[in-house]
Amino acid sequence: MSDRRSFLQTTAGAAAALALPRWTSAAAGAGLDPIVAEIDKRHDESLKRLQTWIHQPSIAAENRGMNEGCELTMQMLREVGFSQVAKVPTDGQPGIFATLDSGAPKTLGLYFMYDVKQVDPSEWSSPPWDAALVDKPGLGKVIIGRGAVNQKGPEATFLAALHAIRGAGRKLPVNLVFVAEGEEEIGSPHFHQVVHRPDVLAAVKKCSGIFMPSSSQGLDGEVTITLGAKGVVELELISSGEKWGRGPRKDVHSSNKARLDSPAWHLVEALATLVAPDGNDPAIEGFAAKVRPVSAAEKKMIAEAANRLNEANAKKLLGVDHWVHDVSWQEALELLVSRPTVNIEGLVGGYTGPGGKTILPGRAVAKIDMRLVPDMTAAEALAALKAHLAKKGFADIEVKMSGGYDPTSTPADAEMIRVSNAVYRRHGIDPVLLPRNAGSWPGYVFTGEPLRLPAGHFGLGHGSGAHAPDEYYVIESANPKVQGLEGATRSYVEFLYELAATA
Repeated sequence: MSDRRSFLQTTAGAAAALALPRWTSAAAGAGLDPIVAEIDKRHDESLKRLQTWIHQPSIAAENRGMNEGCELTMQMLREVGFSQVAKVPTDGQPGIFATLDSGAPKTLGLYFMYDVKQVDPSEWSSPPWDAALVDKPGLGKVIIGRGAVNQKGPEATFLAALHAIRGAGRKLPVNLVFVAEGEEEIGSPHFHQVVHRPDVLAAVKKCSGIFMPSSSQGLDGEVTITLGAKGVVELELISSGEKWGRGPRKDVHSSNKARLDSPAWHLVEALATLVAPDGNDPAIEGFAAKVRPVSAAEKKMIAEAANRLNEANAKKLLGVDHWVHDVSWQEALELLVSRPTVNIEGLVGGYTGPGGKTILPGRAVAKIDMRLVPDMTAAEALAALKAHLAKKGFADIEVKMSGGYDPTSTPADAEMIRVSNAVYRRHGIDPVLLPRNAGSWPGYVFTGEPLRLPAGHFGLGHGSGAHAPDEYYVIESANPKVQGLEGATRSYVEFLYELAATA
């Protein structure tokens, strides 16, 4: 960055620089000062790598730039020393499999995604593929672009850590088995084909756990560790006159509504049966039959989190004034981590352009996601939905699942969680612990059969706006409690050395 020196001379920037992480005892004992020097020396190189990655659109939902995005990711792996970097064909977008054997006693699994969400450039203050550096009040210098925080920012920062270790002439303290997909943002419909390929599965079985880089810090430096994630089912519900046998098979003049049924209203009626009248509680028969009750230990975690996390900040971030049913902050957190949901992502039917167009649509579509908690499965949730629609008189409505997977759980005493907790605490951060993330990632392929491995996220640094306009990732932090690019890079180095030193 051409203005990085002047930035660090500001009061806030200098404070942030001085607040870079201290090495933990395990890392300090390894004599890692040369790696610290490499991280700082490679700042511009690391930033350019991230910008190059953001410049490349890779949108699975639009099949846009996917081959280029896959090849670029593979190139970056080769540059940092991975061997056997291979593209893994699937029935959809390809996955990636690579290994980095340093001869270490311990092997860590590494999960990446190289796809990103769609964008509407008109909603962005800076073009989504420009990867522009801007000053964001209260945060410092950030990079804005699609994928900045989800997930290219943390992933590129982890690669920067590997470059620094290599540049310092050191071997990695752990071996790495790398698996990546290009369909995370469409529900990972084929990721199991990547992991279950015999050579990939054999390599992953040697891992002590699976790690996903993350910018885990909130606006004031706080960190939340989650012990899993909800599962998800993404699908479309399609109502058409052709399948229904009533209403028009194509759009007709709206004056005909007096004598014709409406596939659009038919869809609306079907949707209304999926939830309670207020639109909140799922009402699909059998959908939540296997939901595991919240345990006493989980309730304690949630209560402690409610005491430590700021409700006003959470509402401000979401732009809301009320939780469902006007529940308390603690109840809202419990619902967030333990409640299955049925959500309408979008409704499409007929004419939606400027002005009116008096038609009676022959087809209407609802895009739905259903979030799942233990012990639900994606297959059973989908079956329950289809059975419910048939029972309620909507068997004609097509159900097209585009992706999805089961929820994940990792024990609080798993090595990866203990190492993450130890590193955070040695930086003066007392992380909040929650049973699971309300979002989803396809960790089920690792935590479920046949691998049954612990899986978790780690990483200092901050970013926000995933799936939204002006997604950002902090490069130079103006808050001494929040790490920028260098601090986040060092945290990954420290994590690897701490993991290697853990019995």
